[in-house]
Amino acid sequence: MSRSLVTAAGALFALPLLMLTGCQDGPMYALKVANPYYSLKEWREERAYGTTDYDRWQELLDVSQSIESFSSADQDRWVEKFAEILTDDQSPEMRRLVLVAAGRLQGSQSLELIKTGLNDSSIKVRMEACRSLGSRGDKESLQLLATAFGTETNQDVKNAAVVALASFSDQVAIDSLRLALSDRNPATRSIAVQSLKSSTGKDYGDQPSQWIAALDGQPIEEEPVRFADRLWDLF
Repeated sequence: MSRSLVTAAGALFALPLLMLTGCQDGPMYALKVANPYYSLKEWREERAYGTTDYDRWQELLDVSQSIESFSSADQDRWVEKFAEILTDDQSPEMRRLVLVAAGRLQGSQSLELIKTGLNDSSIKVRMEACRSLGSRGDKESLQLLATAFGTETNQDVKNAAVVALASFSDQVAIDSLRLALSDRNPATRSIAVQSLKSSTGKDYGDQPSQWIAALDGQPIEEEPVRFADRLWDLF
């Protein structure tokens, strides 16, 4: 097949891709899908003019993993930048990394970032907000998690809140997990059981009904500790 025919075939293949994918990444998105060398060429051209999206992502990833070691002044500067990213950046992954960093910080400003994340349009950003609240351990974070579980409509985000509640032993956490035991979604009920084991330090088995009875004051015996569990705790 001649080179002209190959080019024509590639163009015909790219056209329906363009129609199907729309403008997800500008008018040439489908060509990038059909020809990955196009994306590489574009990335090199972007780099020649300055910072690329990949550079920004890598920098924010590095910051999110090490921000605890920054000076207070540098942390404050980044918190200001984080607020801009949550408001203006179109990438859910960039906004998610902001919340990873916020979860490693203490103080009211970082908590405000997480509050903003709880209302983000992206499911994965809201899930990260729940995880960040679980890592903070303060009462306001607990209350926000309990509220998120009660008001969130997406099941994945609700489950993320249930997982994060395992970090708390307060009655508010236990009450929220008690509600999760009656959730319509079986995965949520199962996660609630595991979170209650961590939250209460008790083990009433894996059946939500057993836990409901125990939390309601009925005389339910705890499951015996298995030798394998004892062995695991030593490591």
